[in-house]
Amino acid sequence: MNPAPDSAAATAADARAAQKAAFENNKLAKRLHRLVGQAIVDFNMIEQGDRVMVCLSGGKDSYGLLDILLNLRQRAPVDFDVIAVNLDQKQPGFPAHVLPEYLQRRGVPFHIEEQDTYSIVKRVIEPGKTTCGLCSRLRRGILYRVAGELGATKIALGHHRDDIVETFFLNLFFSGRIKAMPPKLVSDDGKHVVIRPLAYVAEADLARWAQVRGFPLIPCSLCGSQDNAQRKQVKAMLQQWEREHPGRVQNLFNALSQVVPSHLLDRGLFDFATLKASGVPDPQGDVAFDPLDSAATSCAGAGELAGAQSIQWM
Repeated sequence: MNPAPDSAAATAADARAAQKAAFENNKLAKRLHRLVGQAIVDFNMIEQGDRVMVCLSGGKDSYGLLDILLNLRQRAPVDFDVIAVNLDQKQPGFPAHVLPEYLQRRGVPFHIEEQDTYSIVKRVIEPGKTTCGLCSRLRRGILYRVAGELGATKIALGHHRDDIVETFFLNLFFSGRIKAMPPKLVSDDGKHVVIRPLAYVAEADLARWAQVRGFPLIPCSLCGSQDNAQRKQVKAMLQQWEREHPGRVQNLFNALSQVVPSHLLDRGLFDFATLKASGVPDPQGDVAFDPLDSAATSCAGAGELAGAQSIQWM
């Protein structure tokens, strides 16, 4: 017996929707892996024989980081190991079984470090005050120690493009500094190299990837409950800008890699004191008020001019 016309039409529509979803998910996967591969190459984040410690919090960003690195490792031009580390900070209601079960299913070596930093933060920080500063310092010190104990050569964090831009504005508005999150740095104890392979990736793409991959997300009862946090205010500002002017956040991010020290005021970056006219034309001279260069303000994705080596990471 042939299906009813309405039933057949519904089945065909479902098939088209599934095909479209699969196509979009494939595009997303390719974009994520391309951007992470480009960031790794651009900043030489991972080298032959590295043991990469991926800090896994249970949020969408760190899950995405681990997932993409595991996929890239299968076709990367260098051999490296991955070990996942979670810091169980003893937050009330934290489902301690979720991450071990997930990592065991993925076949990923892991270490769970149990330290009650939650009680310390709640005891030291007054109610209503932001806990992020103390929490991050405590967490950073513990992770550095664990990295040494595990023999990790790189510490991978899940900060993405939007985190970097938000940090830039936090420093600009509240600290009076032009400073962001670098994709690669040496830890403040001088013993570890910290990398951010998601530096080129938009937060919205990571949120979509978490849905596609079905990560068992764990909310943070410290950070997530702070409505007055300065970072949330900056995030809301950037989201509004992006709605009103699509591509603005990417432009802001691109600007961080196109700095012109001679047109700022930092005497440590540019020698203004000895600057004299040479009589020789200088293409980087006084063009501060010239019309904007369309190439410099384009919405092209970061890392698109990466070297050919990035292809090997795809």
